Amino acid sequence: MRDRGREVTSRGVEIEAAGAIFVEVAVPVPLRRTFTYRVPEELSEGVVAGCRVAVPFSGRKLAGVVLRRREDVPEGLHRIRDVAGLLDAEPIFPAELLSFLQLAADYYLHPIGEVLRAAAPAIPTDALRRLRRQGFLADRETLPGTHVATRTVVLVRPVGQATAGRLGHAQSAVLALLEERREVTLEDLRGHVRSPRATVVGLAKRGLVSMEEREVIADPFFRESIREERIPELNEAQKTAVAAITAAVQEGAPRAFLLHGVTGSGKTEVYLRVIAEARRRDRGGLLLVPEIALTPQLVARFRARFGDAIAVLHSGLTERERADAWRALRARRLTLAIGARSALFAPVADLGVLVVDEEHDPSFKQEEGFRYHARDMAMLRAHRAGAVCVLGSATPSVESYYLAEQGRITLLTLPERATVQTLPTVDIVDLHRNRSGPTGHALLSAPLVRGISDCLGAGGQAILFLNRRGFAPSVCCETCGEVVHCPACSVALTEHRRAGVLRCHYCDFATPPGETCPKCGARDLVPLGLGTEKLEDALSSAFAPARVARLDRDTAIASGVEDVLDRLRRREVDILVGTQMVTKGHDIPGVTLVGVVLADHSLAFPDFRAAERTFQLLSQVAGRAGRGEHPGKVIFQTFQPRHASVVFAARHDYGAFYRSELAARKELGYPPFSRLVAIRVDAGDEARARAAAATLARVAAGQSDVRDGSVRVLGPAPAPIARLRGRYRFRLLLRGEDRRKVRRVTAAVAARIDEGLSPARATVDVDPVAML
Repeated sequence: MRDRGREVTSRGVEIEAAGAIFVEVAVPVPLRRTFTYRVPEELSEGVVAGCRVAVPFSGRKLAGVVLRRREDVPEGLHRIRDVAGLLDAEPIFPAELLSFLQLAADYYLHPIGEVLRAAAPAIPTDALRRLRRQGFLADRETLPGTHVATRTVVLVRPVGQATAGRLGHAQSAVLALLEERREVTLEDLRGHVRSPRATVVGLAKRGLVSMEEREVIADPFFRESIREERIPELNEAQKTAVAAITAAVQEGAPRAFLLHGVTGSGKTEVYLRVIAEARRRDRGGLLLVPEIALTPQLVARFRARFGDAIAVLHSGLTERERADAWRALRARRLTLAIGARSALFAPVADLGVLVVDEEHDPSFKQEEGFRYHARDMAMLRAHRAGAVCVLGSATPSVESYYLAEQGRITLLTLPERATVQTLPTVDIVDLHRNRSGPTGHALLSAPLVRGISDCLGAGGQAILFLNRRGFAPSVCCETCGEVVHCPACSVALTEHRRAGVLRCHYCDFATPPGETCPKCGARDLVPLGLGTEKLEDALSSAFAPARVARLDRDTAIASGVEDVLDRLRRREVDILVGTQMVTKGHDIPGVTLVGVVLADHSLAFPDFRAAERTFQLLSQVAGRAGRGEHPGKVIFQTFQPRHASVVFAARHDYGAFYRSELAARKELGYPPFSRLVAIRVDAGDEARARAAAATLARVAAGQSDVRDGSVRVLGPAPAPIARLRGRYRFRLLLRGEDRRKVRRVTAAVAARIDEGLSPARATVDVDPVAML
């Protein structure tokens, strides 16, 4: 039945038929589909692909992203609602970025609405005010998933000269500081005067300063002024790499390179030259790093070369600051962005170069929510944007090096350090033969103690690497052998003696250490093993008066990463003890010794990449030694002195390790010779978690690609950490050589997950990295 251009469906709900505009909207909900809305006439010009709109959804009010316009409605749709309002003056996602994000969501089988919400900046406050005036939002109501946080500071500037009266000590101090900086905040003044606001008010009354409230970006990466850098000369290998990559930039065609350079070989200088070439051609640059907080030196080098017109994207930014950076990139006011994995989604206009530094690092894989791998998606984005992608590492991932061997990306090699120093010598200490050192600590062998003594005696600095934070990894009862476990996870509690707690490193549960065994009641609880906190104490005692510091997650929260590293650079620290945070690209000229306390610790992980991770960690931490004027030395302590990871890392021989590891992967059928998908199931009840996992395994087993043997279903089985945060965990793996066939089976499993498994939950992880 029709009436004046409206079609009345059998359910009696009217849908505009003639001349109406409809849009497909990605709504931030865990559903792998989009939703159709009608565009009111007054919004028809502004509602286009890539813009955000406010929409009603199942009794809620959400912010969605328009994917495309259409002039009809999907078949079978009986009810349609209107877009309530436009949230951005222009599309926040340019066409290139929107298309890329849709492909990424499709590849990882993740709801597109959640992907776009993760990538989008904060909603402007004026858009929310407009929706409140229209009545769509109540007073103070916002949209779920959005938070507009602001930081307001008071800026103080000098405006006149003192003409009468005496100035107090605090007032004189403020004016002296203003002569130097010309503009300060009240927060800056707290370190100089006791009552900054009262002091400034007094100066303002005398007409000497002005005060202004303003929202500013107080980014720690821009606090210190940077001198212009002297551009170094390139060696022959660097020249070859720069020439090859800049030629690709000049061609303007998508290309991918793997830059394999030993530690200290000058990969960063190659990045700088290539990005400079893109900028000369008015194209944008994007640099991804594993952890932005651990790379202040790298950011400083980019500032020295390109100035402060850089967007540094990191977790310390407020939503408002992140939105400001996003819009500056979108409007081409900034053309270079640096950040961790989520910076992949930055709207760099006319992207010309995308660099992934330390491409092997597992932190490029997002392990919660949208489980993308920034390295893999960087290659996809660069290809679609017509840009050059550079993957850089001293220890490339097996998958990336295999791609280079197959000719799918171009391999460039920097085989020597860019300085006069060669790679450090490495000694392997067999802990079976060196069980007790002179200090009495089992993991401080005589060769390591002698190496530290020689280093300090020669005026050098040392780094000791132990990938176990806390005082002791576990606490055990000597009477019955019971290990104190987390009540919510299948892991032992770690003793943090200085904090006075036993802590779970997975769910962060903490409890004061008890005096009696929770199982037998005996008063025989003792710490087992060695953590960085205990190692710090042992070194402080053994090498007094040497100054010992620690860098791990605990000290990073308390003091800040850069504060610890600055003390090391200023030679206020003689020995630095740390977890893998000390392996991340730090360049400390005074460090001449690196000791790895337990080189085979990570080999025990139930993960087919354990050998690769161990080799990478050992190679990276060894690379911290001997980067200054004096040669470096490295000591690996291990119970497995003949393991390939240890032997080839000691020889700085990536090629030999790669060949050994590739042969093992081929024999076992693991990547790069297959594609993997992990299906993880969890529930508060073990039986229900097991049943849900079995259901999904049956769905997978029923697919034709599994029945004909093209795809294998491994499991279901309890996860290596069987209980986490109070939920029991099971997992199954889908494995096959043909990506399309693995994807078909995965899609069938995902569809069954979408039907619901309550009370169990299930997730799909395409190309998993963490196997725990």
